[in-house]
Amino acid sequence: MRSVSVAGRVAAVGAVVAAIVIVAILLFGGGGSYSVKARFQNASQLVNGNQVEIGGTSVGSVGDIRITDEGQAEVKLSIKDDFKPIPEGTQAVIRQASQSGIANRYVELELPPGRKDGKKPRDIPDGGRIPITKTTTAVDLDQLFNTLDPPTRTAVKAFFRNSAAQFKGKTTQQREAFRYLNPALSTSSRVFGELNRDNPLLARFLQDSSKLVTAIAAKRTELTDLITNANITFRALGSQRVALMEAIARLPDFMRQANSTFVNLRAALDDVDPLVNASKPVAKKLQKFLPQLRAVARDARPTVRDLARTVGQPGPDNDLLDLIETFPPLASAALDNKKRKVNFGTKTVSVGKTRGAIPETADALRAAAPVIAFGRPYTPELFGWFDDFSTTGPVDAEGGFSRVYTILNAFDLSNPAVPVFIDLPERGAALTKIARYGQFRRCPGGADIVAQDKSNVPSAELRDKLDCTESARAAGNIP
Repeated sequence: MRSVSVAGRVAAVGAVVAAIVIVAILLFGGGGSYSVKARFQNASQLVNGNQVEIGGTSVGSVGDIRITDEGQAEVKLSIKDDFKPIPEGTQAVIRQASQSGIANRYVELELPPGRKDGKKPRDIPDGGRIPITKTTTAVDLDQLFNTLDPPTRTAVKAFFRNSAAQFKGKTTQQREAFRYLNPALSTSSRVFGELNRDNPLLARFLQDSSKLVTAIAAKRTELTDLITNANITFRALGSQRVALMEAIARLPDFMRQANSTFVNLRAALDDVDPLVNASKPVAKKLQKFLPQLRAVARDARPTVRDLARTVGQPGPDNDLLDLIETFPPLASAALDNKKRKVNFGTKTVSVGKTRGAIPETADALRAAAPVIAFGRPYTPELFGWFDDFSTTGPVDAEGGFSRVYTILNAFDLSNPAVPVFIDLPERGAALTKIARYGQFRRCPGGADIVAQDKSNVPSAELRDKLDCTESARAAGNIP
């Protein structure tokens, strides 16, 4: 028998131990020590060793798979050192590489977008979890097709055949459409993930939606009429698309002007508040008047209808608007600065280039203002002259009255230069002697006696302006 030396035996044992260490490293090291656990509704035929990818790049492998107490699948994802750690908010999706294999599944990780504040999102710690709200389980086509009955499967086959004919020759355009559709689909995935997070709330929402749909179904006749009328309305709008396009083009300018109008309206509303407050007592009294006014408005409908036909009626030269159009252009005669001609019954005479009637009238009124102001104090005397050369009656708190007095033997015919004084009773006062001579520059209101507060006696400045003297007062002198 061949004998084995002690050194050979030790070398053999060392080789076995080294092989065991290497196998342990390969089996339990997994290419890295960082791993996360993702929970799925089911494992979708994942097995140990399936790849974990990010953007088509292998970043790790699937490790242990176990069933949780809630009946969910918890999958351990071992991540290589070059790609660790994984940020929070990462989506985990189980995908199928092709339809030819049974267990050709892989897990794709979708990293979250960057934060708006520019800060780096927090990382999932070693051994941390990706919640079920951030995971998506693959759905086998066989499971989908098994839910369809034979007629539906036949219709689906026809749909795919017709879709192929529909997209024939239009693949470039459809590819561009799908490229823009991708953000909407990804956003929808997040929306459904949020809905799946709170199942009781979603169930309550579906129950309330069922009640809403039932209530709408009870009003299906009214809803049908609404849709029919809306269809008629939109068809009418579509027939006027040119006018609608012009209206939309003018809408920005209109909105800007409306904005300015509403801003200015605020101050106007503040000014109207006192009027509204003062009208509140009157508004209560109008409650009895408005029912009677309703009857008047109802009876006035035929009159308004006839008036509308008078103002505007289809056809040429048969209404008031057509009559107004036959008039000379009022704006040109009132405002334009142009050459004009006049005819006073003999012949037409050119008056040269003149302004319109309104500017000329405005200047004439402006120039006449001092004359009118000079004559305003003489208004009582003027109207007394109109009233048979008498005096006008003033008005006090008790109403209107007339002032009547009698003057006897006001002048001495034998010697007119010598004044004759007579006694004339003043209202409730002593007798006042009146001098009846030299009355050539009487001031306005000088036909009356002097009031006790001298309120009817013009000031010296006003007398100089009116060129009158107080000594010409007809009913007494200043005390």
